[in-house]
Amino acid sequence: MAKLVFGLNVSLDGYVDHDAFGGAPRPLLFRHFIEQVRGFTAGVYGRRMYEVMRYWDDDQPDWDANEREFAAVWRDTPKWVASRSLKAVGPNATLVTDAIAIAHDLKARLGGEIEVAGPALAHSLGNAGLVDEYRLYYRPYVLGRGKPFFAGARSPLRLVAHDLIGEDAMRLTYVPA
Repeated sequence: MAKLVFGLNVSLDGYVDHDAFGGAPRPLLFRHFIEQVRGFTAGVYGRRMYEVMRYWDDDQPDWDANEREFAAVWRDTPKWVASRSLKAVGPNATLVTDAIAIAHDLKARLGGEIEVAGPALAHSLGNAGLVDEYRLYYRPYVLGRGKPFFAGARSPLRLVAHDLIGEDAMRLTYVPA
């Protein structure tokens, strides 16, 4: 049985606005994310997060080796995209309308870790008791705005790990209590 994992960069004040973090993460954190994505069996994406991540579908001439590697592992990971408004998705992605049903199916059918991508999707799947782990990568920014990591109230969580990742990110790992 697979484990559903929701993790994102988060500001010290709790926001996940990717544009506000000043570009790509520092090298050691970016390397960590490359290896993490390489380890995912699959991903379940909300529409908005999928649209952000589509950036990695097309090579850019100014990418360095790490960016090319991240793009390759992201493209290789099978993705299910939960959306009622999208009409089509890109390569190695399947469009679904019922995120809870597909998460149940993937969790039962696959092994390893499945990425949950997007705060609203994580909230829905968490309410259904499907998210097994939350990974908050705190970065040294205070944004004062944006989309919060938690899209709504959450049942109590239990801290199971804390790690310094790279030069400036603290990962806090929580599981449902």
